[in-house]
Amino acid sequence: MHAESLRIVVVNTAGVLPPEDPETDAAQKNRSATLRIGLLQAGYDIIASLPGDMFLIDRIRQLEPDMIIIDAESDARDVLEHLVIMSQQAPRPIVLFTDDDEPSHMRKAMEAGVSAYVVAGLQSERIKPVLEVAMARFQVDQQVRQELADTRSRLAERKYIEKAKGFLMQRFSFSEEEAYQRLRKQAMEKNLRIGELAQRILDAADLIG
Repeated sequence: MHAESLRIVVVNTAGVLPPEDPETDAAQKNRSATLRIGLLQAGYDIIASLPGDMFLIDRIRQLEPDMIIIDAESDARDVLEHLVIMSQQAPRPIVLFTDDDEPSHMRKAMEAGVSAYVVAGLQSERIKPVLEVAMARFQVDQQVRQELADTRSRLAERKYIEKAKGFLMQRFSFSEEEAYQRLRKQAMEKNLRIGELAQRILDAADLIG
């Protein structure tokens, strides 16, 4: 996906800083400005800048961005928890820019599904390659997850087929090969996967006892 077509939501988790902390305030504003400049220079489409409040999840669901960028002054675990839960239904890459270099926070963020965790030293020209790497990693992760899901599905289907063969062998005195060929023929006639037909047979067998 090219930068020009990537729709991004930026989430700012900064709270209201105390007036006696001007250095932290200045650092936060500088990072946020650098981030926004880098995104615009790279041609990304910032469709919204949102606060990390209680309405965040609903707003993101309405906007359906391609990527979420979190601009965090410190630990952003509350926002991350909500985004990760939402991403289980609609996966998308999450990139976190922060000044928080606490190793435990970094590890938890990556375990939660953050595609890139960028600490301090932010430069506008680095933003595009960071997001490209994050998108590539996200796509690889999704491919691995899909392959794992497919493998689990095939194993489950194989289990149903073996049970259905056993049922037919017991009920109609078929040999194992006859039971399999009967399943295969019926699946083709009904335009079903053989595993799906096997599951239906087992469900029916449960109903009739």
